[in-house]
Amino acid sequence: MNAKIEKLIKQFAKLPRVGNRAARRIVLGLLQDKNGRIDKLIDALTDGRDNIYPCPNCGVLTDRTNGICEYCRDVARANGMLCIVRDLADVWTLEKTGVFNGRYHILGGLLSGVAGITPGDLNIGNLPQRIIDEKINEIIFALPNTVEGKTTQQYIISTLTNANVKFTELASGVPLGGDLDYIDDGTLSLAFGGRRAL
Repeated sequence: MNAKIEKLIKQFAKLPRVGNRAARRIVLGLLQDKNGRIDKLIDALTDGRDNIYPCPNCGVLTDRTNGICEYCRDVARANGMLCIVRDLADVWTLEKTGVFNGRYHILGGLLSGVAGITPGDLNIGNLPQRIIDEKINEIIFALPNTVEGKTTQQYIISTLTNANVKFTELASGVPLGGDLDYIDDGTLSLAFGGRRAL
């Protein structure tokens, strides 16, 4: 195989959930395309690299020209509820179901001794100030039902012991080890609606 093609395949294969076979198909499709898809992809990637960044308030990826993201700007979402999630994919999953209409806070990962992820690696430093500034009265944990998810949840609660908020988590419709990405809309809706106090 040509070294340049192999290099391209290896780069695509490094993307999340893209294996070698899918990477080969993507690269061949792009290289054999006659409609300028490579140029459009390069333009979109360059624009994304230069203009998309995490919202300084919640961590949701947004356009640099907007300052804060659409969820933080939306006054209708200033209802005192803050949903803590691991990543942007979880926000998209919740938005697709329509079960939540408050604000989000993306951690950017979960505490893990094995992976070496410590509290300093997570986006939690501004949580106390957000609670005050946005008059948050309920924090909803929508984290994976795993050891790392529960450890992260307990750590955050311990850092917010002085905050006058109610802590809740999704009900048991989320299976042990479950990620929000893989849960059907009906189950997620029931789990969110039946959330329990911590």
